[in-house]
Amino acid sequence: MIRFNGLVARAFATSISLLALAAIPANAGWLFGESDPPAPAVDDRTIEQIQQAIDDQRYVDAGTLLDRTVFDGKGDPRLTLLLGDLNLAKGHYDVALTSFKQVESVPAVHIRALEGEGLSMMLLGRDNDAFQALQATVSANPTAWRAWNALGVTYDRRRDWAKAGDAYEHAMSGSDGSPLVLNNRGFSRLSQGRLDEAAADFVAALQKKPDFVSARNNLRLTIAMKGDYNRAIEGGGAKDRASILNNAGYVAMTRGDYSQAKNLLGQAIRAKGEFYSVAAANLEMVHGLETGGSAGTADDHSH
Repeated sequence: MIRFNGLVARAFATSISLLALAAIPANAGWLFGESDPPAPAVDDRTIEQIQQAIDDQRYVDAGTLLDRTVFDGKGDPRLTLLLGDLNLAKGHYDVALTSFKQVESVPAVHIRALEGEGLSMMLLGRDNDAFQALQATVSANPTAWRAWNALGVTYDRRRDWAKAGDAYEHAMSGSDGSPLVLNNRGFSRLSQGRLDEAAADFVAALQKKPDFVSARNNLRLTIAMKGDYNRAIEGGGAKDRASILNNAGYVAMTRGDYSQAKNLLGQAIRAKGEFYSVAAANLEMVHGLETGGSAGTADDHSH
């Protein structure tokens, strides 16, 4: 089996932290307990500060602010939404889904909760349920760009390129050109073989978010698919060097450039400094293809 090494990547409404942070308990029903006395509403500025911390991937700060606030705003459902958003950002999708479901019946936050449910279910692989929730979200709020972004990914998976493009256009408009949406639209165009347009989207995403790893990896992939292997492997730190070389070598193999593929994969193995099973498997496949073997299938980690 030919293997990618983190070659391409999607991005949803929020980046996923790789930090081993503990999940925030979703069992926050005490926030709305019948026996609780009325509590003052949380100040809008505080809500904005917590949301900004999540958006900036300052998850510890966001969690600290939430912990400090819940005792003063027990009746505010926006806090449970933020708990869901934080757990979604940290990759705790089941926990996030429970939080969103807790407040979906509250009219003031119903649409946001529904959007959160759709995103959580998509990331959990429950595509059919997610699709229904996301469709309901954009029907009620056509500016819900996170839902449109996720719908674009859903249509991509179905290879319904026209609807995917329309969804990304809505997401672009609602988000003022978010780098997350640019990356996903670029990946959609890449999947269709529209390499120049894909590259433009990845470049635009990086201009807005220079440390956007997914967009940079996808741009390297696009450049390699155009046959410019030297440019595709330029830059990058020593930590990523082996992966970058392997990915370029894989692309060269799929293009039938076997000499280039062997050279790049050999460099990847040497750069790793230890046994590199992914590149070794790809190199073995190149030798097989040269003698008329099967191309196999790719172990794609896009989602």
